[in-house]
Amino acid sequence: MTNLELQKKAVQIRKGIIRSTHAAKAGHPGGSLSSAEVFAYLYFEEMNIDEKNPNKDDRDRFILSKGHSAPGLYAALALRGFFPEEDLITLRHIGSHLQGHPTLGYTPGIDMSSGSLGQGASASCGMAMAARIDKKDYRVYSLLGDGEIQEGQVWEAAMFAGARKLDNLCWIIDNNNLQIDGAIDEINSPYPIGDKFRAFNFNVIEVDDGHDFDKLRAAFDNARNTKGMPSVIVMKTIKGKDVSFMENVVGWHGVAPKDDEAEKALEELDKLEEELCQN
Repeated sequence: MTNLELQKKAVQIRKGIIRSTHAAKAGHPGGSLSSAEVFAYLYFEEMNIDEKNPNKDDRDRFILSKGHSAPGLYAALALRGFFPEEDLITLRHIGSHLQGHPTLGYTPGIDMSSGSLGQGASASCGMAMAARIDKKDYRVYSLLGDGEIQEGQVWEAAMFAGARKLDNLCWIIDNNNLQIDGAIDEINSPYPIGDKFRAFNFNVIEVDDGHDFDKLRAAFDNARNTKGMPSVIVMKTIKGKDVSFMENVVGWHGVAPKDDEAEKALEELDKLEEELCQN
């Protein structure tokens, strides 16, 4: 898929995020919006998956360790065809298969329940180790938040992954520098992130713009071609990306847009999509 096509997918994912969180009157738009490009790249370019056979044995696995960014994952899954896009507006509703955090067994394409921060990292190690034991060649991906890596469980999992040389494992750190109550370096700084992962025997790939598909493509190619050690892509992103009044505003971590805010956000995203379609 071309970069332009991927850019369109990212905008469509962002529109799904706004629609779903607005309909739910709850959710986490900020960190979902910052991850739109990586969701687009994983689900439309990188991963070996089949929306018609979500549980095929040789599929690549994905765990959204920062499970509160579920609106972004759901939007990507719907766009890929795992379930109807109309389902997005049932987010967090009673009886919906789209709950506030991804839930295994309810939503097609979900490989692991997540939401308790840090646990997705550990689960991804288990899946990668299982692939090795079973002599399978599928890859395992997990998206973590930069605030999430303040959790000790992440570093226990990193120690295991590095010691076991899990080269079929790729973590992605969404480094938008904001968590629920402020800037991460003011709350409990994990910087320098790359150096910490190097100490745990990871192949560290630092991306200075996680919204640039050329840079994401190079990063994932690097990870796939690295043998003998797990990889981590540390990507700098903008929380609330492409919605002007949400960008870099910590208050949009876990607040849904009201009617007028959703309307304005969708107008901006529609305009951006129209501009991309003209290219």
